[in-house]
Amino acid sequence: MILHLTTAQTALVHLAAPAATTPPPTPAPTPWGQDPVQTVSATMTSLTTVTWDEFTSWLVGTPLLILVTLVVGFVARILLHRVIDRVVATATSRRAERLAAIPGAGLALQAVGVAQTRHVQRTQTMGALLKSISTFVVGGITALTVLSLVGIPLGPMLASASVGGVALAFGAQSLVKDFLSGIFMIIEDQYGVGDVIDTGEVIGTVENVSLRVTQLRDGNGMTWYVRNGEIIRIGNRTQGWSTALVDVAIAYDEDVEKATAVIREVVEAMPEDDAWKAILLEKPNVVGVESISAGAITIRIVAKTVANEQIGVQREMRERIKRAFDAAGVRSPQPVMPPYGGAAPQGTAP
Repeated sequence: MILHLTTAQTALVHLAAPAATTPPPTPAPTPWGQDPVQTVSATMTSLTTVTWDEFTSWLVGTPLLILVTLVVGFVARILLHRVIDRVVATATSRRAERLAAIPGAGLALQAVGVAQTRHVQRTQTMGALLKSISTFVVGGITALTVLSLVGIPLGPMLASASVGGVALAFGAQSLVKDFLSGIFMIIEDQYGVGDVIDTGEVIGTVENVSLRVTQLRDGNGMTWYVRNGEIIRIGNRTQGWSTALVDVAIAYDEDVEKATAVIREVVEAMPEDDAWKAILLEKPNVVGVESISAGAITIRIVAKTVANEQIGVQREMRERIKRAFDAAGVRSPQPVMPPYGGAAPQGTAP
């Protein structure tokens, strides 16, 4: 009976309790262990996020740095070129001012346009040289920086370039020598356009100066192209000033004092002439008797002239002295009879 009541109570309890909610059936798992739609959506979101972050980082990083490097290199090149133009112009203008400060030389050189031509030519040559060097250096640094940013290893490349540079320098050493000689020649202002120079092999007027070759024209009109590396010594006849030497011979028995006075009067009058005032830097000086021979006495005159103008001064002095001697009755040397017979001296009986 007790067991029956217990069973009945248990049944009543089960009947009185609310019915339990049956959970929904669980879908079959996918091969990936989750819902396909959710998997694709999550994958696309992840890929989009990673790709955009990487692209943004790459865009802000390498390309921007490359662009900044190129802009900095371009601006540096422009600034260096402007600085070079100013420095070269200042240096050459100071040189021209020092040359013009020589008494009489500046006026004469400006009259023939030599100073201006030389100034412009040297400025252009030095400016082009320095600009080329600056462009090469800035361009090389910029290129190496860009290659490093891209990720290209520079070690093997620099090693190969070094080997190639050594081989090129060894094979073209004469060309390198010409260029180096031209660079130092221009920097030191050894000569310029319009100068008359002696290179040891040819004497002529400089018509063009470049880093490798100097163009000359000699007295016969022939054009010479001399490599700068082959010029060992240079004699410049047109830098600063020149000296005109004139030797005048008179008869052995002529009055030396009279002849000297006539010569001094002639040469001291030349600086007062407008045609020679700008060429003669100082008053000509009658040095005196230079030599004595069996039939003549030689008197020397020295004059300081503008560079490369001494030839014209010598010719003018000889012409004026000849006219003055004829007017003053100063005799020229006469031929001397040979000691053992021969032609009699001119103007005497046989």
